[in-house]
Amino acid sequence: MQATDLGKLQDRLEYQFRNRDLLLRALIHRSFAYENQDVAVDNETLEFLGDSVLGLAISHLLIEIFPDCDEGELSRLRSSIVNERELAQIASAVDLGDFLFLGKGEELSGGRQKPSLLANGLEALLAAVYLDGGLEAAVRLVKKMFRNYLEYSEDDFLLKVLDKDYKTQLQEITQAKLRIIPTYFLEAEEGPDHDKTFFMRVAIADMVLAHGSGKSKKEAQQEAARKAIDQIAKDPGLLEPASGEQ
Repeated sequence: MQATDLGKLQDRLEYQFRNRDLLLRALIHRSFAYENQDVAVDNETLEFLGDSVLGLAISHLLIEIFPDCDEGELSRLRSSIVNERELAQIASAVDLGDFLFLGKGEELSGGRQKPSLLANGLEALLAAVYLDGGLEAAVRLVKKMFRNYLEYSEDDFLLKVLDKDYKTQLQEITQAKLRIIPTYFLEAEEGPDHDKTFFMRVAIADMVLAHGSGKSKKEAQQEAARKAIDQIAKDPGLLEPASGEQ
């Protein structure tokens, strides 16, 4: 197995593993284990455990911060924080992708930047910390890594976390810029009735802004709207009125 400077990652986490093998296992993707017959384990079991560790840690911290919130509000807060997009961003903040052990195919296909691999790797890492240092150590690390969500003025935090209706946000943007409401089109649906995936596109007039997919039409629309907002943020001129328009 190639050498990796795991000490650097531990410094970024501000956590030193007593059992270094746990850290190593958390970083081994199944593609690497498949290509290296001497590697007996990958990080998928740790990822499974880490999902529960993260959910418990975030729930614990949210109850401390919002003792008066009801179950529905707390669930909404947690799901807004614990999702692939947010986890991948947090993993990127510590350059977790640089430390993953990947097979050649994953390496060549940009696996170190894939949100799914980063999110899964982060969950495996949290499980490793939990097994190495206990729940208290895991909660401390979650609090540190998610501090941008957990250190706030309360009103700003609620707006940031709860305002996740991307369709509404996109409509407000396009109405303000062009006085046009976005339109969503179903492009395709795949899979059996009990497990369908829907594919949507969002457009204004004749211009397609983005595509999205999801397990429901609503989820696919939200994903398309989110990608459209990201695209507009990268290219503000996208919504500039054509010459001669008011």
